[in-house]
Amino acid sequence: MRKNFGSKTWLFPMPVLIIGTYGEDGTPDAMNAAWGGIGDDNQIFACLSPEHKTVKNILAKKAFTVSVADVAHVVECDYVGIASGNDTPDKIQKSGLHAVKAPNVDAPYFEELAFALECTLISYDEKSCHLFGKIVNASIDEKILTDGKIDVKKLKPITFDCVSHDYIALGETVGKAFSDGLKLKS
Repeated sequence: MRKNFGSKTWLFPMPVLIIGTYGEDGTPDAMNAAWGGIGDDNQIFACLSPEHKTVKNILAKKAFTVSVADVAHVVECDYVGIASGNDTPDKIQKSGLHAVKAPNVDAPYFEELAFALECTLISYDEKSCHLFGKIVNASIDEKILTDGKIDVKKLKPITFDCVSHDYIALGETVGKAFSDGLKLKS
């Protein structure tokens, strides 16, 4: 038997994205965003409200990075989500993360987070909070590669459980995409 909960913002897994920007004075900033994902072949989408310092920075610089939060940096990644750049300008220093200038956009990625997408702003709608960015580069630390490909078991990404407000590590491989279903095809 099913139970109905009405309209909820529940979806699993929900990635934990760390959005990196520079302020107009060059100060690095980051925020934790759980509502986002791939919007098209070379686009990323996030729902970010306009009062965030990060959003102001994106609108000014037209650039940002999106890193994937991981098991090893749960505390740091949660901190950049609860501390506001509007009133804590040194939150990156306090977080213990180290900003590195991304080579292709005017935004930082964070040395500790092994996976980052470098993006330019496509559009932002303040009313809906919808932000779209063009992915111009995927910057991946070699420590999470196996045979030249991203190894999710080495990356150890976390997801956000929007019901319990827990961070959960992605688990084991349970199948092969575009392959296992062929057993049912006649």
